[in-house]
Amino acid sequence: MNVHFTRSRAVLTAVGLLLAVGAPTAYATLDDGTPQRGEPYIETSLLFGTERPDGGPAVTDKQFMSFVDKEVTPDFPDGLTVQTGRGQWRDAGGTIEKERSYELVLLYPVAQAGASDRKIEEIRRAYEKAFGQESVGRVDDRARVDF
Repeated sequence: MNVHFTRSRAVLTAVGLLLAVGAPTAYATLDDGTPQRGEPYIETSLLFGTERPDGGPAVTDKQFMSFVDKEVTPDFPDGLTVQTGRGQWRDAGGTIEKERSYELVLLYPVAQAGASDRKIEEIRRAYEKAFGQESVGRVDDRARVDF
């Protein structure tokens, strides 16, 4: 009985040691669980409001898509995504503004980040000027992209 107990204890100890040594290695290869497919890209989201601070008429879908065709597509002809939504933000006077909005999503290779940054800033300024906006929001994030 004592031999059986010792053999069981030895097997359990060995299994425990294997798990203790192997688990960190297994978890290290998983990183955050994200598959490492695709190439390194930057994902930029631009957030466009449609209400005009001067009280003029809101930017229409037709006006916004015309702006995209004229100001965005020539600089980002490989593709983009436009989503509509409802947004809110605090204006320069401290008032909470709620409005119909657009999110424009651009993806571009990390190697093109410098040139793309200049183009994106031109797009933001063009929209602010064309539609009397205080600002156009911008969010940048790294992504891995595969088409």
